[in-house]
Amino acid sequence: MTANAAGEAETGPLRLHFDRTIKLVFQGSSISSDSGLLLHRELDDALGLTDMAAEMLFDPRTGRNGQHQLGGFLHQSVFSRLAGWEDVNDADRLRFDPVMRQIVGGKAVKRGAASASAMARFETEMLRQDEPVCSC
Repeated sequence: MTANAAGEAETGPLRLHFDRTIKLVFQGSSISSDSGLLLHRELDDALGLTDMAAEMLFDPRTGRNGQHQLGGFLHQSVFSRLAGWEDVNDADRLRFDPVMRQIVGGKAVKRGAASASAMARFETEMLRQDEPVCSC
């Protein structure tokens, strides 16, 4: 191990288990304010909490136009709140954030996460139902 200019030992990039293509490397020019969310996503993936909750949701959408799966919407909703973003209005900014795109996964990695209007529809549909949203 050798020391680099920042005073840290060089051990190579850290790789995440949920997406092995991601490398966590200190580079001052490649910054996302929410990169700590990747570690939370790693823990969530190991425990399967968000995926378990997503399996309980009933998808009321018809057709094949949906860009994001319900699990992606749920990831974006949960993790944006975890990062301190208060409401779905922030989704338009976050949809192109490289960390949020990785957190949402699927098509979002290349195309972008859900927009504010898509997130509002998801949260309104899931939270307003009189009957439980569970498909169990």
